[in-house]
Amino acid sequence: MIGGILMCITASLVGVIVLIRKRSLVGEALSHAAYPGIVVGAVVFGSFFSFLPEWFSSFLLVGAFFSSLLGLFGLHFLQTRFRVKSDAALCFILSSFFGIGVLIASRIQYTHPLWYRQIQSFLYGQPATMTDYHTWMYAVLCLMVIAFLIFFYRSIQVVNFDPPFASSLGFSVKWVEVLFFCLLVLAVTVAIRGVGVVLLSGMLIAPALAARQLTHNLSKMFFFSATVGALSAFLGNYVSAEFPGWIMNPRLILPIGPLIILFGAGFCFLSLLLAPQRGLLVRWLRRKRFSKICEEENLLKILWKVKEGEKRALLQLAKVRQRSSFSTWVILNRLSRYGWVIQDEGYFLSKEGKMKASQVVRLHRLWEVYLVHLGQSSEKVHASAEEMEHVITPELEKSLSEYLNHPQVDPHSQPIPKSTESI
Repeated sequence: MIGGILMCITASLVGVIVLIRKRSLVGEALSHAAYPGIVVGAVVFGSFFSFLPEWFSSFLLVGAFFSSLLGLFGLHFLQTRFRVKSDAALCFILSSFFGIGVLIASRIQYTHPLWYRQIQSFLYGQPATMTDYHTWMYAVLCLMVIAFLIFFYRSIQVVNFDPPFASSLGFSVKWVEVLFFCLLVLAVTVAIRGVGVVLLSGMLIAPALAARQLTHNLSKMFFFSATVGALSAFLGNYVSAEFPGWIMNPRLILPIGPLIILFGAGFCFLSLLLAPQRGLLVRWLRRKRFSKICEEENLLKILWKVKEGEKRALLQLAKVRQRSSFSTWVILNRLSRYGWVIQDEGYFLSKEGKMKASQVVRLHRLWEVYLVHLGQSSEKVHASAEEMEHVITPELEKSLSEYLNHPQVDPHSQPIPKSTESI
C-alpha cells in the first residue's frame, strides 16, 4: 500500500504539469513507448541470469525509462523535422513502439516463459507483488519529484503560463522544458509498475483534473492532486484486500491497478459535479438561484409601475409576465415572506417593497443610459440592461464594498474605483 501511494503521488504531481500544458496524451504515448524497453530489458537480463533477484524489476524500469525517452525524442523529431501534427505523431509513436514490444514479447513467451510472466505484470500493473525494496525505491523517486517541484516551482509557474514573459525575466525556457519531459518520463517509469502501461494515463490525468476543479492556485492544485492520488491508491489497495471477505468469496479478487484508476476517476467525477465554484451541480444551483432573483426583481418592477392605491390580480400579473399563474403565485408568496408585497384583494407593494423596486428600476435605467451612451442600438438596450443589471451590478457592489471596508483605505480620501466610476 505504501509503495502504491508513493507511485500515485509521483504520477499525480507530474500530471498537474501535463494538464496545464494541455499535453494529456503525451503520458499515454510514453507509457506505451516504455513497453518495448521492458521487454528488451527482460531479454537482456534473461541472457545472463536464470533466476529472479529482488532488483530484477529495477533493471526492467531502467529499460522502460530509456525506451520512453526514445519515444519522446521520436515524438519531438516528428513534430519539428517533419511538421507532423501532434495527434498524428502521438498515435504513430504509441502504436509503433507498443507493436514492437508485443512482437518481441510474443517471441520470448516460448523462449523465456519466466520473464514473460514478469513482463505481463507491467502491462496491467501488479503492485501487490512489491517488496520493501520497491517501496524504498519509489520513496526515493517520489522525493526527487517533490524536490524538483519545490526548487523549480517559480520557473514551472512562469514558463508554463507565459513563456515570452519567462524569457524576458531570464528564465531558460528550453532547459525547463527538458527537465519537465525528463520528469514526465520518470513519472511514467515509476507508475508503470503500479497501474500498468494501459491504464497509466488515467493516473496522470484523473487526480490533476479533479484538483483543477477545486482551485485556481497552482500550489494548491499540486497538493489536491497528490491527495487525490494518495487516496485512490489507499482505497484501491484496501478494497482489493478486503473485498473477498465482504462477499464471502475468497476466489473473487479485484486487481489493484484498475481499482486505483476507478477510484481516481470517481474522485474526478465528484469534483466535476460538486466542486464549489466549477462543479456542474453547483453551477446548476447557482443558475437556478440567479433565475429566481431575476424573476423576483422583474415582478417587483411590474408592481412598481402600478399607480398608488391600485392593486393587481394574480391573473393580470401572470399575463404581464407571460408565465403561468402558478409560477407567479409562488414568486408572490416569496415576496410576501420578504415583506415586499402585500396581498389584500389583490397584490401591491409595501413600503419596503417600494424602496426595493425603486432601487431595481433605478439600476436598470442607469444601465440603459450607459449602453445608449456607448452607442448600442435602442432595440437591444433593454435586454442588455437586464443582463448587466443582474450579473455585473452584484459584482460591482461586492468590489466596492471590499474597497471601502479595506482597513488601509480611507473612503473619504481615496478615489472611487474606475469600474464603478464609469457607471
